[in-house]
Amino acid sequence: MIQEAITRYLQKQKQTALSPKAVLFDMDGVLYDSMRFHARSWYETATSHQLISTPEIFYLYEGRTGESTINELYQKTFHRDATDEEKKSIYEEKATLFNKYNDGKAMQGAAEVLQAVKASNLQTLVVTGSGQHSLINKLEHTYPGCFQRDKMVTAFDVKYGKPHPEPYLMGLKKAGVQANEAFVVENAPMGVQAGVAAGIFTIAVNTGPLDDRVLLDAGADLLYPSMTALAEDWKNIMNAVRSN
Repeated sequence: MIQEAITRYLQKQKQTALSPKAVLFDMDGVLYDSMRFHARSWYETATSHQLISTPEIFYLYEGRTGESTINELYQKTFHRDATDEEKKSIYEEKATLFNKYNDGKAMQGAAEVLQAVKASNLQTLVVTGSGQHSLINKLEHTYPGCFQRDKMVTAFDVKYGKPHPEPYLMGLKKAGVQANEAFVVENAPMGVQAGVAAGIFTIAVNTGPLDDRVLLDAGADLLYPSMTALAEDWKNIMNAVRSN
């Protein structure tokens, strides 16, 4: 199955080899079990501003920048973009609620994945649509020695959020590698789309409530039910890569 996925990737991306040197990790729902708090705080904030939404929709919007998410809600509700002031005040409200609800728990299995990646001598980088300083600043405490701030891509670094490839293209640049020299690890359909659009072999982990099909339809090359499952299969992935 892994070998077939690699063959499909090489054909689709017109590459001759997959030679990973770096792994680009999304943050929410991959490194932190935080998406439930994002969804809750987004939904409560949207509801207080009479913006049309459901808790589930924020799992589909995950990966967008905060401004882009607010624009989507305004287009859906009022058929216009949000003003700069609306975007600023609504995002501040959402961030306040998120910081109140978030328990900061690491995603189960994420430390084991990082350990396996490090043992494979691959770089580890974060590529997130988040602008939540509370989580970004916490990465070093949760995963000591795994991520360097100057090699992170966050909402503060990009003009276009996921599903646009810009965040992952910037991640490749910061890692100093080509598209066929990296993996993406993502849990969100828009993040998967961004990784695939950047030409990178994209591994999806379904840590939320979405149907597997949503992530596969977004273009995921491999799909796992959890970070723990990915950690358990990491050696098989690396063995398949070395033999392709």
